[in-house]
Amino acid sequence: MARRPINPRDAAEAAFKSATTKPAARVAEAPRVPGVKESVTLRIDADVLEKFQEDGPGWQDRINAALRQAARLD
Repeated sequence: MARRPINPRDAAEAAFKSATTKPAARVAEAPRVPGVKESVTLRIDADVLEKFQEDGPGWQDRINAALRQAARLD
């Protein structure tokens, strides 16, 4: 039987790893509230944006409605 049953290098590497490794972060998903809008950045073609803006205020709502229809969420 060996005097040292554990390889010292393996033991040192395991100790280093446990001392330097961050524990896995728990990511809690926020509850979704129906009807709440989320702010995003979206890159679209200038002519598409102009088409939605030509009828004045409410263009973001019109884009949202078009996206809902395209995604078949209505």
